[in-house]
Amino acid sequence: MTTTDPFHAPSNDALQDERDRLAAARAALRRMREEVDGSELMLGDVVNDKVTNAALRRGRERRLAALAEVPGAPLFFGRLDFDPGTVFLDDDPGSAPPPDRSGRSGATAGEDSTDADRVQIGRRHIHDTAGRPMVLDWRAPICVAYYRASPHDRMAVRVRRRYGFTTVTPGPDAEPEALLTAFEDETLTDAEPAVDQGAGELLNAEIERPRTGPMRDIVATIQPEQDDLVRAPLGTTLCVQGAPGTGKTAVGLHRIAFLLYTERERLSRSGVAIIGPNRSFLSYIHDVLPALGEVDVHQTTVTELLTRGLPERSRPAAGWVRRVEEPGAARIKGQARMAEVLRRDLWSHLRTPEEAVMVRRGSRRWRLYPEDLRPLLDELAERGVAYGSGRELLSHRIAHAVLSLMEGEGEACDDRTHAQVRRDPAVRSAVTAMWPRTDPLKLVLGLLTDPERLARAADGLLSAEEQAAVLLPGRPRGPRTALWSEEDLALVDEASAMIERPAGLGHIVVDEAQDLSPMQCRAVGRRCASGSFTVLGDIAQGTSPSAAENWSTLLEHLGKPTGHLRVLDRGYRVPAQIIDFAARLLPAIAPGLGAPVAVRRSPGSLRVTRADGGLAAAVADACRAALEGEGSVGLIAADADLPALRTALEAEGLTAPLLGEADAGLDAGRLVAVPASLAKGLEFDAVVVAEPAAVVDAEERGVNRLYVVLTRAVSTLHVVHERPLPEALRDAVSG
Repeated sequence: MTTTDPFHAPSNDALQDERDRLAAARAALRRMREEVDGSELMLGDVVNDKVTNAALRRGRERRLAALAEVPGAPLFFGRLDFDPGTVFLDDDPGSAPPPDRSGRSGATAGEDSTDADRVQIGRRHIHDTAGRPMVLDWRAPICVAYYRASPHDRMAVRVRRRYGFTTVTPGPDAEPEALLTAFEDETLTDAEPAVDQGAGELLNAEIERPRTGPMRDIVATIQPEQDDLVRAPLGTTLCVQGAPGTGKTAVGLHRIAFLLYTERERLSRSGVAIIGPNRSFLSYIHDVLPALGEVDVHQTTVTELLTRGLPERSRPAAGWVRRVEEPGAARIKGQARMAEVLRRDLWSHLRTPEEAVMVRRGSRRWRLYPEDLRPLLDELAERGVAYGSGRELLSHRIAHAVLSLMEGEGEACDDRTHAQVRRDPAVRSAVTAMWPRTDPLKLVLGLLTDPERLARAADGLLSAEEQAAVLLPGRPRGPRTALWSEEDLALVDEASAMIERPAGLGHIVVDEAQDLSPMQCRAVGRRCASGSFTVLGDIAQGTSPSAAENWSTLLEHLGKPTGHLRVLDRGYRVPAQIIDFAARLLPAIAPGLGAPVAVRRSPGSLRVTRADGGLAAAVADACRAALEGEGSVGLIAADADLPALRTALEAEGLTAPLLGEADAGLDAGRLVAVPASLAKGLEFDAVVVAEPAAVVDAEERGVNRLYVVLTRAVSTLHVVHERPLPEALRDAVSG
């Protein structure tokens, strides 16, 4: 058996009682899984329909996944002792309202609590064979007190208990387990509150605990200001400006878990999605929601979202994005005025009728002349219908006009007659001539490869220079051979939505949203027009050519101008020395944005080394020193510099898998080489940054990128440089 725990297990009956409760909860969870697992045997007896049986099996599989015990994670992490009479375990506290915020109850405060006045709080609900709750889901209303109760507002809580755990591996082939090793109590009824067994040591240790691999949940350490955001109601679009280390990503993920708990039926019909900046980031956060019992949340990137409805290419692995747009062109294509250019071009396809429509019915003929057809076309065009729907509506209008002629001459008409007239070859031919079919890929390809056509659509919107900048390179024969960029795909999506409006989701979390262009915002917003958003980001970390300068404008482009802006500026994981060092870049990259405030200081967490003997050797030494500590180590450098650095590390006997290469993730090894372009949103216990000047020079918004890179460490940051540092950082080092 192996353990890693800074706390010594107190030898007393109370600790053993808590371990017994944990063992009983594990047994109950296994029983709950076995009950669901055994239900498969009855599916065929209950329902003979194969489709229904398949749906039932999928539901059962999701339920089993939700009841799976997360290796190494405790089933409960906290306990609340309420004033006597506040909680009744015969009822389900998960559905009860929060305790009275005055802290009063029917019993006298200070009386000893019994089991009936205590609740264990964990990642999911666990009940015994009689249905009585043993562990309450952290999202239950009564559990709000665990995160928000204080001596000034007890919420009827007498004592808050936090548990300390260590990861135990019983054997070489066994899954890790959580062993309860300590606990500490915070008494809220004291005039001067004190914490038994140390002043919040378990909470601080959990926040600072070293990690290796993907992100884990923070359900045991959610702070009051974070909890307020997590529990925001579904109808609220929330925009969180979060400095590095403030937990904004965790807030977004836990808000999804909370909304699925409170609005499961509604969201199960409409769907929930997370949109991240890249696949490496999504891989990093992938395990958080399953650990909280939520397995039905779609995770995607903006590029994947925009290409989902496109036909498969002849080489699917290559994808639709085949080039990186020049920054100036990217900014133009990303602006909202491009939507009007596309709209003009699309609706210019309509053609004024020039010939009459003649419908034959037996020996009779009915004609609609161009002057009869023109008002039908104009009325639909002015209504603002989707272009694709317009064809269908136009055929209905023409058929109705023909039926009016027929009825005027005594013909008996009904719905079948109307349908027959709509399908008449003459009517279909007229609709195609007046309202041609169009394909979004071909539409954008034609617009961006025909200067004269673009000039007509962009008249008064784009200058001649801007029109020349947005044209596609080369002479593509068709959509499949064109060199599309990410910005082009946002234009294709806009055109597609003008032709046929997409279905909507109930809630979307957008992380690193500050990098979305207005056109990308419009694409995301269309997927959630009637739902709500959790928008997460940091204006200072904007690195794309179209990065947002303020949140109000971005929310307008998302279609949610009334969204609530909240600021998280207290960093709980990144030490003050690192935050203060990186924050020296803020005046240049985000004027007016307040500097983040770090909650903890950690002497020795920041080191800056001038590589007088060569950059590669100094980087290898820094990585080797970082590996002597605990947790994950990230080597971050400009994308172009990493191949040579990795070769040098291998010569020194150090292996650093390249993040994103051959599906290498953060769990590929303790030391991972991270391109600066993929560092956003990730965290490592120790970070080695190689040559900041190269990161700055690699792209237009390189200083913003450097700010991102410098704020990825939660324990130690070692900056190694051969070239001079940016001036703001140079002053910090010399000081």
